[in-house]
Parts: sequence; C-alpha cells; structure tokens
Amino acid sequence: MLERLKRNYPEYLIEAAALGAFMVSAGAFTVLIEQPDSAVRSLIPDDDTRRALIGLAMGLTAIAIVYSPWGQRSGAHMNPALTLTFLRLGRVNRGDAIFYMLAQFVGGVLGVLLVRAIFGERFTSQPVNWVATLPGPHGIAPAFVLEAAISFGLVITVLAMNARPRLQKLTGVACGVLVATYITIEAPFSGMSMNPARTFASAAPAAVWHDLWLYFVAPPLGMLAAAEVFTRVTTNRTGCAKWRHGEKQRCIHCGYRGELA
Repeated sequence: MLERLKRNYPEYLIEAAALGAFMVSAGAFTVLIEQPDSAVRSLIPDDDTRRALIGLAMGLTAIAIVYSPWGQRSGAHMNPALTLTFLRLGRVNRGDAIFYMLAQFVGGVLGVLLVRAIFGERFTSQPVNWVATLPGPHGIAPAFVLEAAISFGLVITVLAMNARPRLQKLTGVACGVLVATYITIEAPFSGMSMNPARTFASAAPAAVWHDLWLYFVAPPLGMLAAAEVFTRVTTNRTGCAKWRHGEKQRCIHCGYRGELA
C-alpha cells in the first residue's frame, strides 16, 4: 500500500482536486443564481428555470473536469460510489480504490470550506445552505428510489459508451448532459447527489447529519446494480476505469503508459 501511494499519489491528489473544484463551482454558481440579492435571481424569478441554469453550469463543469489533462489522467471519478463500481468490475486496484475514495472525501470538504471562506454567510445561509443535498418535501422513500435510479442511469451509460470505441470519447459529454438533466428534473426530490463524498462535503462543515445514510446507500446500490446488469447482458466488457482515456497521460488502471513513460 505504501509503495502504491508513493507511485500513484499524483492521481490521488487529482481526485481530491477534481471533486474540490466541482464543489467550488457548485457553491459559486448557486450563490450567484439563488441568493435573494442576486441580479440573476431578480432577472429569472422562475425556480425551475434557475435550477436548469445551475444544472447547465454543473454539467459544463463536469465536462471540463473530465476532459482536462488532469481528469484524463486520474479518470475523474470524483465519486466513491463510481470508484467502488469500477473496483467491482476489476478495473481498479483495491489499494488505488481506497486512496481514491479517501481523496474524494477530503477534496470535497476542502472545496466547500473554500467556498465558505470566499462567500461567508451568502453561502451558508438559506436558500443556498452549503449546497447541501437533502430529501425533498415528498420524503425519504422517493429520494432513495430516485437517487438509486439516476445513479444506475449514469453508470449504465458510462459502461455502454466505454465499451464502444466510437462512443468512448463522448462519455464525458454524456456525463455532463446527465448531470444537467438530473439537476433540472430530479433535484427537487433528493437534491441530486449520486455521490457520498459530494453529500458529505456539505454535511460535515454544516453539521447536517440527518438522512446522510441515504446518500451513502442509494448511489452505490444503483451503480453496483448497473454494473451487474451490464456484465449479464453483454459480452463486450472492454473499457477502462475512466470517462475519457487520454492519449498523453499514463493510466494506473489499465497500464497504458502514454507519453509519461
């Protein structure tokens, strides 16, 4: 484990930085769009339209991270549930998976703390509320089911596209489109997390612990279910543990050495 840490620590740091950047983007755009004193909120009074605008911003953020040189190097998992799914499929080493997940939790929290340092009460107060993901007014049961469902949809899309060379390069775009769509449509029911580290990143500094279990159970359940379905319905199990496999970056998952050899 120590030798693996010494050898692959750049990828672990990238995973921390990637989710941290995602949380900074989420916090900044939500403050910009949702705070009562925001010019954007004054110009766009409709809640659904503003949520769609946030979804667009976060979808583009996800795409930018996935296709960045760093994102292509680590794979830009940014999500312990996704890393766990790749581990289940045998595409990630166990030691790398452990360090990836630890890095994702740490990076997410640091990203949220950075947003708080920049925006202060405008970020921590309502309606932004630390960009916490919480069950909507319909209750825990719909939130659980929908978190599992959208997580299933994300992973089945990733695996199907990664198994086809012509589509593999577009996997990150599909990810961004799904993130934008999910935020626009599903967020009122569960907050749209799909990610234990993303939810923990807001919950820990805010000390908002109720219903946290939901986001630690439903996303991994949905993603692992997608992996099981994929392995049972197709014989084409090619692909790497990355959204986008860069040609110039090494890959610690499949052994590709790239130009960093």
